[in-house]
Amino acid sequence: MDDLTSMLADRMRIERESRGWSLSDLADKSGVSRAMISKIERGEASPTAVLLGRLSGAFGLTLSNLLARAETPSEFLRRCADQPFWRDPETGFTRRAISPTGEAGIELVDAELPPGARISYPADSYAFIRQQIWVQSGTLDFREGEAMRRLQAGDCLELGPPSDCSFSNPGPEPVRYLVVVVRR
Repeated sequence: MDDLTSMLADRMRIERESRGWSLSDLADKSGVSRAMISKIERGEASPTAVLLGRLSGAFGLTLSNLLARAETPSEFLRRCADQPFWRDPETGFTRRAISPTGEAGIELVDAELPPGARISYPADSYAFIRQQIWVQSGTLDFREGEAMRRLQAGDCLELGPPSDCSFSNPGPEPVRYLVVVVRR
C-alpha cells in the first residue's frame, strides 16, 4: 500500500465516522457498495476517480478537497514539489492539486486525461461548488447534463447548475486542463 492509499484510507474512515455513519449509511448515500468502501478504508483497494467522486459527493466535499484532506494539513503555500499527484488506476486520468489547502475556498487542479479515456461524476458532486474548466492542450469533450461541448486549447467553460457530467478525450494526444473550483 502506497502512502496516498494509506492516507486516503484513514481520511475516508475519519470522514465517515465524524458524521456518525456506518459503512451501510455511506454506501446508501454514495451508491458505492459497502464491500468496496470497506476495502478502501482498509487500504486493500485503490479507488477510481468515479468512486472517489461518488464518495466525496456523499461527504459534501469535492474530489480535490477530499484528496487534499488526505494528503496534507492546512497550508498557505504549496511548492510545486509538494503538490499532491494522483493517478486513476482505471483510466490513467491524473490530477495535481496546485492550491494550498488554506481557507480561501478556491481550488486549482491540473488534470490530464489520456486519449480515449472518459470519467463521469454525478450531479451531487457539484451541488456545493462552482467550477470553470480551462483547456491547456488537446481536445476535451465535456457533457453537462444533456449539453455536449467540445473544448479546444484556450477555451474556458463555466459550469451551470449541478448535473451529471462527463469528461472525455476524443483526440490522439492527452488533454490537459485546469479546473478552478470555488466552494459556495
